[in-house]
Amino acid sequence: MAGRGRGPDFVEALARGLDVITCFDAAHPRRSLSEVAAATGLARPTARRLLLTLEELGHVRQVGGDFELTARVMSLGSAYVASLGLWQIARPRMEHLVAQTGESSSMAQLDGSDIVYVARVAVPKIIALRVEIGTHFPAPPTSQGKVLLAALSGAELDAVLDRPSRSAVAPRTRWERPALDAELRTVRARGWALADEELAPGVRSVAVPVRDGTGAVRAAMNVTVHAAETSTETLVEKHLPLLQRAAGEVSADWATWQARPYAELGAGAGA
Repeated sequence: MAGRGRGPDFVEALARGLDVITCFDAAHPRRSLSEVAAATGLARPTARRLLLTLEELGHVRQVGGDFELTARVMSLGSAYVASLGLWQIARPRMEHLVAQTGESSSMAQLDGSDIVYVARVAVPKIIALRVEIGTHFPAPPTSQGKVLLAALSGAELDAVLDRPSRSAVAPRTRWERPALDAELRTVRARGWALADEELAPGVRSVAVPVRDGTGAVRAAMNVTVHAAETSTETLVEKHLPLLQRAAGEVSADWATWQARPYAELGAGAGA
């Protein structure tokens, strides 16, 4: 992976450190030094120095002879979400939506060819997949992914789909590009997307876009149900209108938040 930067200001050492962090995932929560070196394409001495640096910073810890990420890594993603104001804005709307539907609701954004969950309000139901903040799934077989992919231009879509998925989940349904293009055209036309047990058995969801103050699609919000309990008709006819209203309110709140003419001071700031 070394030498990938093209600009004169590209910092290879930083890129290598990020490679080390991202080589850990749900399928590989712990890795040995040799495994980290192999996964990142780094020499063992370089991988060791990066791991020990990350350990000193609190992002990595050693367990026996292996390494694993610590919860402090979440601060990197949390800082991004906080900078957008997404969670603070979306939470009350999502909680109200969940109270109305009795079903879980999540918000996701694109990360390469995957979606990554950035907000979630869940109900205690057993489904085939474990979902939490930071979870990655391939975008094409998910309702949120379809909404986000539909918002891309042709060139952007090509570039995104060319990137390999980082998710450890193998979709139940394999997608083909012509069929995906046709479905994305439908999503653009009607403004929402459905995923019916395409990612995993029993998982059915509907999603709509969340827009920023410029009208650009920046996230997707969904309602997820168990297919054995809730029909597609109920999901679309009953839950979708509530979801559309909630996402519209989040979008409006977000636009207002972005337009605020001041910076909020921390709790300890003086007058």
